[in-house]
Amino acid sequence: MALQPLAQLRLRLTAWYAATFCGILALLGGGLFLVVRHQLSRQLDASLLEATAELVQAARIREMEALSVKGSVVDAVDELHIPERALYLVDVNGRPVKPARADQWIEDAGRRAGRLGRLDEEHATVGKESLRLHAERFRLSGGAPLVAIVVGNNVELQDRYAALIAAFGGAGLAALLLVAAGGWLLVRKSTAPVEATIERMRRFMADAAHELRTPLTVLRSRAEVTLQQPREPATYVAALSGIESEARRLGRIVEDLLTLARADTGERPVERRRIYLDDLALDAIQAAQAVAETQGITLEVDEFAEALVEGDAALLRQLIMILLDNAVKFTEPGGHVRIRVGGPMSRPSLVVEDSGIGIPADQLPHIFERFYRGDPARTRARPSRSGEGAGLGLAIARWITRVHDADIQVSSAAGRGTRVEVHFPAPDPAPL
Repeated sequence: MALQPLAQLRLRLTAWYAATFCGILALLGGGLFLVVRHQLSRQLDASLLEATAELVQAARIREMEALSVKGSVVDAVDELHIPERALYLVDVNGRPVKPARADQWIEDAGRRAGRLGRLDEEHATVGKESLRLHAERFRLSGGAPLVAIVVGNNVELQDRYAALIAAFGGAGLAALLLVAAGGWLLVRKSTAPVEATIERMRRFMADAAHELRTPLTVLRSRAEVTLQQPREPATYVAALSGIESEARRLGRIVEDLLTLARADTGERPVERRRIYLDDLALDAIQAAQAVAETQGITLEVDEFAEALVEGDAALLRQLIMILLDNAVKFTEPGGHVRIRVGGPMSRPSLVVEDSGIGIPADQLPHIFERFYRGDPARTRARPSRSGEGAGLGLAIARWITRVHDADIQVSSAAGRGTRVEVHFPAPDPAPL
């Protein structure tokens, strides 16, 4: 079963996280291994140097005891034992002194050290063991030159390397699993807004198509019916009036969709200038007055005071018109709509209150969603106007309040009217 594009994206991002971490881990591990290898190698070299110094000291003690003590004495070289180190004394020609026999490569190393004074080299045995040798030429108190040779096995380094690699590999594997799991969670969290946006876009497109299909169907049907046969001029006028009404509704839906699309993409510039909210409200009231009167609704100005705000005049006027239009649309004939503008200078406000049918409590959380129009019983309150809306007005209103840093609150109850309050931030002090 093929994965959806978003699931594929999550897998790819997680794989990239894991691959990037593996690359970083490989670089870090490689660098750490080289550093530790260098340190361990230096420790082995230092250990060989210390063992060589002890062997030289033992050889000189052996010489002093042989000269000062008569009879048999304990050989200091024979008594010297350093764990995991092979000790040799040879003359400058490579002939063994202690012990009596030595491998040929030890004798060869002794001759070279007798010539050069100092020698460090690696030697691979038949069993593929890697040995490290350090040789130094020195003189006894009597002036006789000798060569002290100490041999150590690199297997101790290899054991440490293996332990280091195993520990680092185990830690790296555990870290990789944690990064993969954490990366998957982070990818899911980071793509959740994208998924939500895609889902909103799908729903938005489906709702938009549904809303646009209805007026387009009505337009096509009326035109087809009217053109089926010759009719009286009055019939053509009525048909054209209906077509014009549906065209207006279609135009409003398209304008609202364009407003929301520009809002989502940030293409709608928002002006910021000092304006009086009461002047905008007065202009909007005059425009809404005629519609309210035709519906038998009284539009009242309850309180009207100066309210200075900063914002876009066109958008704020659109906000007021949306709130007034909704209040009139869902108020029955004989009802009233009140508007208040003012409040303290620190918190200018706009209040629109109606005596309409109200909004049930279970619908209040959804009223700002796009294309949401609530229970059909609510839209039946105004059959002549409810079909004109597409459920986009309050979504636009919320966007306008957000870009103005304002707060919009709706309180309502079924059958008891609706109250909408918009509180704006205080404007910045005017420059002197």
